Order: sequence, then C-alpha cells, then structure tokens
Amino acid sequence: MALIRQDVEKPSFEALMGDILPLLTACKWLERRAPSLLAPRRLRHGGVFSIANGAVLTRAPLGHVAIIATWNYPIQLLGIELLQTLVAGNKVTVKPSEFAPRSQVFLLELVRECALSMGMPADRLAWTAPTREAGATLLRSDRFDHVVFTGSTGVGIAIAETLAPALTGSTLELSGRDSALVLDDADPELAASAIWQGVSMNSGQTCMAPRRALVDEKIYPEFVRRLTSRAAAARARPLIHEASARQCYELAVACQKQGGRSLAGVVEPPTTDSAGRPRCLRPMAFADCPRDSSLLEGRHFGPLIGIVPVRNLEDALALHDKVDQVLATSVFTRSPARVDAFRHRLRSTIVTINDCLLPTIHPSVGLAGRGMSGWGITKGAEGLLALTRPVYTTQTAPLLRFSMEAVTPAIERGMSRFIRFWYGGAKEQPPTVAPRSQPGKSPHPAATSATQ
Repeated sequence: MALIRQDVEKPSFEALMGDILPLLTACKWLERRAPSLLAPRRLRHGGVFSIANGAVLTRAPLGHVAIIATWNYPIQLLGIELLQTLVAGNKVTVKPSEFAPRSQVFLLELVRECALSMGMPADRLAWTAPTREAGATLLRSDRFDHVVFTGSTGVGIAIAETLAPALTGSTLELSGRDSALVLDDADPELAASAIWQGVSMNSGQTCMAPRRALVDEKIYPEFVRRLTSRAAAARARPLIHEASARQCYELAVACQKQGGRSLAGVVEPPTTDSAGRPRCLRPMAFADCPRDSSLLEGRHFGPLIGIVPVRNLEDALALHDKVDQVLATSVFTRSPARVDAFRHRLRSTIVTINDCLLPTIHPSVGLAGRGMSGWGITKGAEGLLALTRPVYTTQTAPLLRFSMEAVTPAIERGMSRFIRFWYGGAKEQPPTVAPRSQPGKSPHPAATSATQ
C-alpha cells in the first residue's frame, strides 16, 4: 500500500479495499474455479450424431499476450489481468503504467518469483520499461496473439488501429460515462451515501463511477438535502492529471452559468500540490443541472457529478439512452424486482442495485464495455475463458461410421423417413403432377404464371 500511495497518492484504506482486497479475492477464486473451467469437457446431447461420434472441448492458450496496464487501480486491474492470462497458459509481456511504476513493477517481480517457485518457465513473464513510449514501441516491434488494454477511449482506438492490419485480437476496457438512477421509492440516504462514495472514491478516477444522477422528482429534494451535507464537508484531493482537474473545474463553472447549483455553495479552482502542480480538486455535485449541460455528457474523469430531477422512470431512461459509453449503471429502489423489467435497456454489463462500486469487486463479476466503452471482457469466468481458444476434437467409432459412398435410393428413403420421425416432421407427401390442359383450352392463369 505504501508503493500505491507513492505512485498515485491513494489513501491507505482505499488502496486496501480497492486494490489489495479484490486481487486477493481473485487469487482465491482462480485457485478454486480455474481448474474446472479450463478442464476438458465431453460434449453431450448430440442427437443421432452422438451414436457414432463423440466430441470433447478443450481450451488452448491464445499464445503471447501483451497487457498495457493502467494506473487508477494499479494493483487490482493489472494483477487480475496478469493472473488470468498466466493461469490460462499464455506467455505475457506487460507494459507497466508510467504513473504507477513502483507498485506495478513490484507486483510483476512478486508474481514472477512465485511462478518460478511453482515451476513456471522464466520466459513466460516479461515486462518493458514503465514509460509512455514503451507501449507504442512494444506493439510496433513485437507480434502478439492478443492485446489487453485498460484506459481511455482515445488510446484504445489508436491501439485497435495498430492491431487491425494483422487482425490481432484485443480486449479493450475503456471508460464509461454511467448513470445512477434513483427511483421514486428509493431510500434517499442510502442513495446519497453510495453515489457520493462512487463520485469521491479514488478522486473520482474510476471508469465505472457515476457521472450523472437521475433522481425522481418525488424524492429529489430529500436526496439533494442528504447529498449537500457530504459535498459541503469534502476536501480537495489530487488527481493524476492537471488537465483532468482543469476540465472538471471548467465544466463546473459552465454548469453554474447555465443555472446549475453547487451543493458545496462554491466552485473552487484546482489547488496546487507539494510540487506546485494545480491538480488538487474538491469533489463537487451540481443540482438542477440543465439537461443540455456539457457536464451531463460525463466526458470528464474526476470527482464531479450532475444531478437532474426526472418525472418518472421513462424520463430517466430517455436521458440515460443518450449516453454512448456504459460499463456499470446503478439503480436505487426499495423494490429490486422492478429492475427486472428494464435491466437490459440500460445496456450495461454490470447493473448495481442500491450501491455503486464495491459490489463490482466480486471475483465472478466480469467487466465488459460496449461500443465506445470497448470490447471483450475481463475478470470472472468469462474473462478467464476469453484468454483461451476452444479446440473441439471429435472421434468416430469405425464400426458405426456412416459412409456417403454407397448410398442407394432405398437408403435415402429410409433416412428421410427416420429424420421425419425423429424430429417430428410432417408425413412425406407423394409428389403431385399438374393435370394436362385439354386441347383448345387455355391453362389456368396461375399455372401459366408459375411456368414463366
């Protein structure tokens, strides 16, 4: 945790809960579940084909996988991706983040030491220098079978373009611009607590953090009141990029000019850190955020959220539908069964009910973007299997093998009857012969058109 704090200035408890605990939980999960998930599986229920033919599904490693690591959860995200890639049997080369060199190189050294003690070949794990240039150089100079990247959409698009000529597969976990929906029967205190935690945790630098709260107008005043006390007590925290802090501040100023109301009562510009860099920002929430505000687009990466009163659920969903980047959408309600009716409309891979971020550390929960939030999946069973390729092996019993070389009309008729019987088809009808037209009479118009 000390190295995480040195790299990204994350408080110790956040490092423990957001990085160390999820990684250790994933280690236990992989130890228990990976052997069965990757084990050969006999394919059953093949119908008539299974009489003479058996099929087995095995999983093969993809080969050489590159992981381009991110910095905001430097141990959790890299650690889980790295372990799953190695457990799947792949060779791995990692490009550590330039913003988290100490913690990530320490993690890589620890994994290599443990893996070597278990008999893993030394060349199965390697890493580059933790510099920005190393990532681009790595993809240009080496040939990989798969690339895993977690980061911004702009960089993800550039990586996809680099990999396209060789048709190299990739997993791109890019940023979300997610919503929190607070329904008319929600607990205002619970919703305010969870949403504020999602906004302020890790200085708002979480890809699944809510960018907007869409609150039913029936409980809107109470929700805003509960959130105000939290916003008023917030203290400035450092962001990794000065540009991110400046962008959040400019969005806040613009929202206030449009009629939005800062729940802290003020809009404070970024303050300087110990090195004189203006990157420390106080978490902010804006009530009565105009629906055409740039803040509601959620293109920022920091501790800032816009709050909008909505008439009903359909109104909230209409606003959420305007977002083209979703990873994890939060819904707050005292009746969780209500979410069943619209969970797929949210388009998110993860839907959290009555919470925002913490439930997503469950080791079985995968993380997958859609559209501008990327493609592929990390974490969980699906994430592990995505780092392998399926291999289907069939075996035929020689004495029961069906040959196509000696098919007679009798065999064809018998097989046709059997297929109709076995699969419930209609009885075979004898072929019909069109009646001959009598001399001097024209055929029926339908018959004429059918022969033309």
